[in-house]
Parts: sequence; structure tokens; C-alpha cells
Amino acid sequence: MLKKFIEEFKTFALRGNMMDMAVGVIIGGAFSDLVGSLSNNFITPVLKFVTRAETYTLADVARFASEFISSCANFLIMAFVLFCLLKAINTLLSLGRKKEEPAAPTTKKCPYCLSEIPLEATRCPHCTSVIEEK
Repeated sequence: MLKKFIEEFKTFALRGNMMDMAVGVIIGGAFSDLVGSLSNNFITPVLKFVTRAETYTLADVARFASEFISSCANFLIMAFVLFCLLKAINTLLSLGRKKEEPAAPTTKKCPYCLSEIPLEATRCPHCTSVIEEK
């Protein structure tokens, strides 16, 4: 009974849309931090400088730049780690699966006008040529 429960939970948790939602939430949080850093370290200081509410030294500008670059690096690292994790999960899930056979064709080309027609067709609906069976 416990084994069936675990199997059902694994099927639920590893569904494609569940994984997509988890990645979206994690990347959304990281992106929120990136946007907050952009606002705090670039937009707000520029607005304060333009309105002469504050003046900044070169050390302040360097600190703003380093904090924003740090946030960008954190976002890229988070995205890379998630990419590697999902790649590993997809590889593990595909180990036991058989490759699907390609579906049998349902159409053929008319030898006269080269348009796609059903396999069972004896006359082309486009050029009205009689199709001879081979």
C-alpha cells in the first residue's frame, strides 16, 4: 500500500506541468530579487541624483554596481542550477521508457501535382488525376 502511494506521488510530482510550475515559482523569486536590485541600485540613485536629493561618491556608485552585478550573478547561477537539475530529472525519467515508433503515414504525394492526398485516394482532389496503385 505504501509503495503504491509513493508511486502515485512520484507520478504527481514529476508531471510536466508540476515541474514547470515549480521552476516558474523559483525563477520568479530570483527574478523578483533581480528587479528589486535594479530598482534599489540603479533607478533610485539615478532619480535621487537627478532631483539633487542626494549626491554620491565614486565609492557609492561602485557599491551600487557591485550589488547589481551580484544580483545578476545570483540569478544566472539559480537559472543554471535549475536547468541542470531538470536535465538530470528528465534523463532519469527517460531511462525506463521505450522510444516511440513513428506513426504510419496517412498521406501520400500525388505523382502529378505533388500535393498531399490520403493513402486511400484513387483520384487527386487537386488536379483530378487518376492515381494508379503500385
